[in-house]
Amino acid sequence: MLDRIRSTRGDSGTGDSRGGRLSRSLSGTNLARAGDYNQRTVLQAIRLAPGITRVEIAEQTGLTAPTIANITSRLVDLDLIRVTGRRQGGRGQPALRLEVAPDGAFSIGLNIDRDHLSLVVVDLAGSVRSRVTREHAWPLPGDVVAFVRDELAPALEAGGVDRSRVLGAGVALPDELGRIALPHRPATYDQWLDIDPAELLAPVLPWPIHTDNDAAAAALGEAEYGTAFNNPSFVYLLVSAGLGGGVVVDRSYHRGANARSGEIGLMPDPTSDRPGAMVQDTVSLSALLDRLGDVGFTVGVEQLADLNGAAAAVVDQWLADAVRSLVQPLIAINCLINPDAVLIGGRLPLPLIERLAADLNRELENVPLPARAPVMPADMAQDAPAIGAAILPLLAHLLPSDAILIQAGR
Repeated sequence: MLDRIRSTRGDSGTGDSRGGRLSRSLSGTNLARAGDYNQRTVLQAIRLAPGITRVEIAEQTGLTAPTIANITSRLVDLDLIRVTGRRQGGRGQPALRLEVAPDGAFSIGLNIDRDHLSLVVVDLAGSVRSRVTREHAWPLPGDVVAFVRDELAPALEAGGVDRSRVLGAGVALPDELGRIALPHRPATYDQWLDIDPAELLAPVLPWPIHTDNDAAAAALGEAEYGTAFNNPSFVYLLVSAGLGGGVVVDRSYHRGANARSGEIGLMPDPTSDRPGAMVQDTVSLSALLDRLGDVGFTVGVEQLADLNGAAAAVVDQWLADAVRSLVQPLIAINCLINPDAVLIGGRLPLPLIERLAADLNRELENVPLPARAPVMPADMAQDAPAIGAAILPLLAHLLPSDAILIQAGR
């Protein structure tokens, strides 16, 4: 039955279509698109408020009672929502209570990065049903295909996933993966220059494949299943092998003119003595691990928060330097974007994310700003790009977006 959902309009590339909204032609909608949008809106209302009634959905969405009844009946038939009981009290027949059926749809998320590969399976409620991460320095395209071929079936089995209920797969990876120079990058990594990730993975992911930048995917996931309803405008900082960023304004992801918004890691770092230094030369996992390696410590990412002695001192100094490198970019973010929050996520262990956020807040308190957004850990700080990648098919086929309504002129 999900074939009907997969066939609805959705951007086969990134998680929120921009082309239609920015078309030079006037853009309108039609009944089919309006109906699809209304169905997505009702499903979203139910997802955000488990146990909600049809009357409450009508109050929230402004749709008529007959429209709500038709849409909810259709969603029940699709096994995307279920009746959980009746709400007692008041006059008349007790109202039916509705909630999302977590097993109604599943999505696969794959994060490709310069130091690891991660795969997650997410259900319709946004819960991670299974996950697997492989530490792998500079994985090549063939390594990624082998990883998915080896790990997909066990991950689906561990998550109790019905393959027929899989909507699609999302792939999140850094922009210009094979082009941007980082320390220790092997010459063979140039293979990524000519690779289309969707084409590469089609033989091992037999569903629609959606791709996006890793920081954008993390921010989109946070916007849908994280903190966005408390912080509708935020900037997401993704600390991974490099440093990425994503910008969400009024719950909509802002890509910029060339889809390169949020590239905070590529900003010049005036606190560094090295000519041409960028912020991610300091604020990244690769920079931290290199510092530890330079003084004889070889550790895994998961060990970074539990070091002591000389190794802990290296981490402390890195945190201090990271704060210095980030203060000026965050001043610019506060003045230019005025977000509700600055969120930090990525593979950096949560205790270090919490320390980095607290230190940045203290430093920014000393800066006179017209408005100051709190810096805090993201709700989905860990495995954020992989989880965000898994959200991409849900965005394309089930969750509401203004782009769904638009039929661009020719």
